[in-house]
Amino acid sequence: MTSLQPTQLLNTEERINQVVALLKAGECVALPTETVYGLAADATNSDAVAKIFTAKGRPTNHPLIVHIPNQSHVHRWAKNVNKAAITLADAFWPGPLTLILNAKDDLNSPVTGGLPTIGLRVPAHPEFLAVLKRLNTGLAAPSANRYKQLSPINAAHVMRDLNDRISAVLQGGECNVGIESTIVDASSEQLRILRPGPISAADILQKTGLHVSTPHSHNEVVPGNVKAHYQPHAPAMLANTEDFAKILSERSQGKSHYLTYSTQVQQQLLASDIPSERITKLSSCPIEYAKNMYKALHLIDEKTPLNIYIEKPPIGSEWAAVNDRLSRGTTVFVG
Repeated sequence: MTSLQPTQLLNTEERINQVVALLKAGECVALPTETVYGLAADATNSDAVAKIFTAKGRPTNHPLIVHIPNQSHVHRWAKNVNKAAITLADAFWPGPLTLILNAKDDLNSPVTGGLPTIGLRVPAHPEFLAVLKRLNTGLAAPSANRYKQLSPINAAHVMRDLNDRISAVLQGGECNVGIESTIVDASSEQLRILRPGPISAADILQKTGLHVSTPHSHNEVVPGNVKAHYQPHAPAMLANTEDFAKILSERSQGKSHYLTYSTQVQQQLLASDIPSERITKLSSCPIEYAKNMYKALHLIDEKTPLNIYIEKPPIGSEWAAVNDRLSRGTTVFVG
């Protein structure tokens, strides 16, 4: 189902007022956060939240993160909030950390996906916070893209995916983190990272003294935790560094694109006469790689390649978020 009017791109001085008015009217608006652009709707309005699922094509049993203006709003949504959760909120909010907490018993909202828990976050983007403070309530806001597609880090990405499906997009520049928030289960005393992100277990330990486990697998349903997700339109294959010699020796004459982080693979590609416009090199620094990963994949998709070969980044906790997203958006090259 599409919106009756074309999606507005809001970039005037009155844009915050326009966003607030649309959200109060029960509409969906894409807003910038420090992580990725989110598709926001009033989390207390079930009809408005339903429009998020429709616009994205997202299953309604998948929970949504609720963004709140400050920590004092936690108790409007959650119960039995433990000291560890409060410590995490004090240390990392506003910022790219989502806390899974026990939902209030009387909470009647589709944001939980039917679960007894709720995900809460205070975003760090000034314009999103300005909207939240004006509304003085929570906004459900998953990534502003079609379900399972690449997350958007600028307004143009949102418009390509959701034009005519939502009311408006707030133009807020590019997201400066570029990857979705870390999700920590703080519903019990045993803290666990359920989705890796910009804040690692080591960051949490260093800043708070709290130990957080990072299970290799878990059964909890949290945003982004489906096997196939974060996918470019072109088929993407994840290949080890040492596989590229074989890829280049056996590649078809089709228009493939190559995403690499190492000088070694970049030199192999150039030596094989791959045109430079079909090679994208990202940083070997995990923070910079994560910041630019979605942007690079969007740009590659615009070139409509036959497929994309992605050099698998290193293994390690600092690369956990990047590897998590790439593992869900690609198949594995078998040499």
